[in-house]
Amino acid sequence: MAAAAAAQAERPRTQCPLPRPPDQRRLRRRGRHLELVTTAWNAGEVVATLSLGFLANSLALVAFGLDSLVEVFASLVVIWHLGGPAGGGSRRAERLVAGAFGALGLYLAAAGSRGIVTGSHPARSPAGIAVLALTVVAMACLARAKRRVGLALPSPPLLANATMTLLDAALAGGVLLALVLDLVVGWWWADATAALVVAVVAMREGVEGWRKAR
Repeated sequence: MAAAAAAQAERPRTQCPLPRPPDQRRLRRRGRHLELVTTAWNAGEVVATLSLGFLANSLALVAFGLDSLVEVFASLVVIWHLGGPAGGGSRRAERLVAGAFGALGLYLAAAGSRGIVTGSHPARSPAGIAVLALTVVAMACLARAKRRVGLALPSPPLLANATMTLLDAALAGGVLLALVLDLVVGWWWADATAALVVAVVAMREGVEGWRKAR
């Protein structure tokens, strides 16, 4: 009996399998796909909102179209980062995204101030309202998905771009609200004010992103 007990004690105990680490290659590939979808959507936004903005003489729509150009640039930077070696060029990518934040903030600050000073009154644009409503939903979903992948990798540039995509959704919501307020109650200054608020947030994100990159 003692020998049997000793033999049983010497048998290796079956251990529970440890959880497997996330597949970095799969996550990076998913991150690139999300950025490609963002780039394609924003490229369409550039054409749609700039065209509608010029037709309606809407500062808000034109500003949003140019914001989409910054989003395209930031997404291409992150695609470049995710396509290289793991972690390669992280600081450079973060600085580029931070610079895009800063450029966006400066432009919106200038455009919003000019709109208030000149008293720009945009015309009605039901098509622009529809495009912006779709953009709010699409950008919010993409921002959430990119944040999940960015946290799992982890990838600071992808997380920064997820924040920028969420900012794009907020900007679309602000411009949408401004157009609706102008349409319903005649608040022509609402779109310029919304642009100024988003400008402050964008410049803050740019400064914080640059500091993290350093």
